[in-house]
Amino acid sequence: MKIQKFEIQELNIPLKVSFQHSTATRNETESVLVKAHTDAGNIGLGEGCPRSYVTGESITTALDFIAEHQSELARISSVVDLTEWVSIHESDIDTNPAAFSAIEISLLNALALDDGVKVEQLLGLPKIAGVFCYTAVLGTQNPKTFHSQLEQYKAVGFKDFKVKLFGEPGIDRPNLDILGNELGSGKRVRFDANNIWNNAGDAIGYLEAIGSDYFAIEEPVTAKMYADLALIHKQLGKQIILDESFLKIQDFEFIQEDPKPWIINLRISKMGGIIRSLSIAEKAKKLGIPIIIGAQVGETSILTRAAITVANAYRSNLIAQEGAFGTQLLSYDLLSPSLSFGAGGLLEFPQD
Repeated sequence: MKIQKFEIQELNIPLKVSFQHSTATRNETESVLVKAHTDAGNIGLGEGCPRSYVTGESITTALDFIAEHQSELARISSVVDLTEWVSIHESDIDTNPAAFSAIEISLLNALALDDGVKVEQLLGLPKIAGVFCYTAVLGTQNPKTFHSQLEQYKAVGFKDFKVKLFGEPGIDRPNLDILGNELGSGKRVRFDANNIWNNAGDAIGYLEAIGSDYFAIEEPVTAKMYADLALIHKQLGKQIILDESFLKIQDFEFIQEDPKPWIINLRISKMGGIIRSLSIAEKAKKLGIPIIIGAQVGETSILTRAAITVANAYRSNLIAQEGAFGTQLLSYDLLSPSLSFGAGGLLEFPQD
């Protein structure tokens, strides 16, 4: 393969529904799109979602990173070349993971198109087969809207729910009361606190006070406060989901001595692309740490497809999957057909 050029652009697609959590409200996508044009006439698409509150990136820094490295990345002609580049530039990718995600996925898709194969074949992974089960995400401060969203998810048949907490009893308590009244047996709930509290004591006090039936809590305190997170697990007996607290493979250093409390939220864009995500998923499996294949709000089907590559390869260690909203959330999508969950929150991957 020979890359003729990269096209790089900011991607702002209006959302049909706004999403809220403790650090942001989102009404449109905030992504970077890369198109890798090959001399064979193929175009590989790649996407990254820079988030300042997750990796410290912005659209501007992402575009700058891609512009700086695109000439050398255009010389990549194989998976071996790409894997070597990832290894050599590890520290650069660590600080620009979403930016690199966009260009890496575009290159993998371009390579696959030129070779007439799927990305999984390029990477020596199992062929994608079967269905993928997605999580319903409830993230609004308005109880009426919360109730409406919950009813829609129930009507579709979702069994797995992620509920955003806001750290305000006047907001969280009504939402959780609705949840408790509406959800029957056989449903599973986890919370996402988006780093609301500054210490374990405050988090434990709040979570004990609000009660509720949930199996795990994501990012309750300031990112990377592993001792506090471990204390919350010990006190409450709930699994701790690491998102902002787990950004790269070196972060295993902080959790591998005692793997039991942890679940890793593995987002392709946050981790710096498919190749790095696969390495993290493999090590998590060896340590017995479950993974959630996560998603950034507003991902198109480009990132949904990339996430399925990793989810399919690590089904035995996968406990939940997020995203796949497609045109149920986006005003339009970049792949056709749009990859979106259906009844029961299930997505049956289309076969050729």
